[in-house]
Amino acid sequence: MSLPLSRFARIRGELHALLSLATPIMIAQLALAAMGFVDAVMAGRVSPRDLAAVALGNSIWVPVFLLMTGILLATTAKVAQRFGAGQREEIGALVRQAIWLALAVGLAGAALLAWGAEPVLRLMGVEAELIAPSMGYLYGIAMGFPAVALYHVLRCFSDGLGRTRPSMLLAVGGLLLNIPLNYVLIYGHLGFPALGGVGCGWASGTVMWFMFLGMLAWVRWAPAYQSSQLFSHFEWPKWEPIQRLIGIGLPIGIAVFAESSIFAVIALLIGGLGTTVVAGHQVALNFSSLTFMIPYSLSMAITVRVGQALGRREPREARFCAGVGIVTALSYACLSASLMLLMREPIARIYTPDPTVIAVAATLLVYAALFQFSDAIQVSAAGALRGYQDTRMTMLLTLFAYWGIGLPVGYALGLSDWLGAPRGPSGLWQGLIAGLTVAALMLFIRLARSAKRHIRLAATP
Repeated sequence: MSLPLSRFARIRGELHALLSLATPIMIAQLALAAMGFVDAVMAGRVSPRDLAAVALGNSIWVPVFLLMTGILLATTAKVAQRFGAGQREEIGALVRQAIWLALAVGLAGAALLAWGAEPVLRLMGVEAELIAPSMGYLYGIAMGFPAVALYHVLRCFSDGLGRTRPSMLLAVGGLLLNIPLNYVLIYGHLGFPALGGVGCGWASGTVMWFMFLGMLAWVRWAPAYQSSQLFSHFEWPKWEPIQRLIGIGLPIGIAVFAESSIFAVIALLIGGLGTTVVAGHQVALNFSSLTFMIPYSLSMAITVRVGQALGRREPREARFCAGVGIVTALSYACLSASLMLLMREPIARIYTPDPTVIAVAATLLVYAALFQFSDAIQVSAAGALRGYQDTRMTMLLTLFAYWGIGLPVGYALGLSDWLGAPRGPSGLWQGLIAGLTVAALMLFIRLARSAKRHIRLAATP
């Protein structure tokens, strides 16, 4: 009995450590996702056109945002390994260079949204009446992009040290600020014009600056960060450490972008099917994105746990941390899938009173429920692989799964007659299920091999 009890105690201990890290991240991610939920609900109360404009805007800026923040996620893994190894004096120099990288990618992302989004919308055949409000929404988001990039690298620094509460408090504060800003800018109060869905973008951009300034003040003056000496002196950009960050972070960013962009491309393909279909797709996508924040938060905590274990030269413990994280994510997937299946129409009614939009959203939520399990596996396995700093193969596998399997299958089922009559948005979402399932299988196998390789190298004299 002692061995099973000992194993149970070990699992319980790891689960406690994982959830202690992940819970503040979950609250932070849910607060950030809730901003999108609030945007969708408040814009949807104005008109289906405003909701559709926000949906199309999201389909452009969210993938760019995830590419940008994915590049910066290398900071978390590197900080975690140095913290686990007790090399705290090296952390400040690393983060100073990560800040320069964040500034560069933030400005590049803002420029891409401001000048590159409209041609994409026109190329995808989006209805002309939706382009102007979508671009107005994106201009507001672009204003906040440099700030959110800088915020994210400081958050990665804090998370890598195992301190996840600051991002939670700032995200909740950002949500509380976003609601009144939306009210003022969407409906026109306090002397501001009524901007409709466009106001959501400017409110979100303002909140991004609030969160950056808050995190900057926190890491500058809180005692827990002083040993890293982040602000001990000024440093100009140095290509060698920035290149190492890009070498690990760019594959992460491309992998995250590959997943998110397939959702974006599907939204743009649906854009030609009419405002009602776009709005229904946005409802289903927004809610599934909200539930995805839990396994995504777990994946960020798994990165820290695996990275710190490897920093302590405990590869078996790193593999154990990854396993507990994946099982935890799968347990949550059972809950989220059940919620979507049983409550799909009440969920859709939260967003809109329009019965035709509700009908489309309720149908798509069934498919969202089905991919909860594969999504939980792939995102938690990817988080563990980030902890191992095994990112290039993860990128290639993800690109193949989403763009080689998910999108072609979705297009064939949804918009072509290659496999029978076109199924519209349902066929596109069925393609998502195929892509996510392939990604989950391949990333799990890759994780098992990476963990085994680290254990074997540690045993080699």
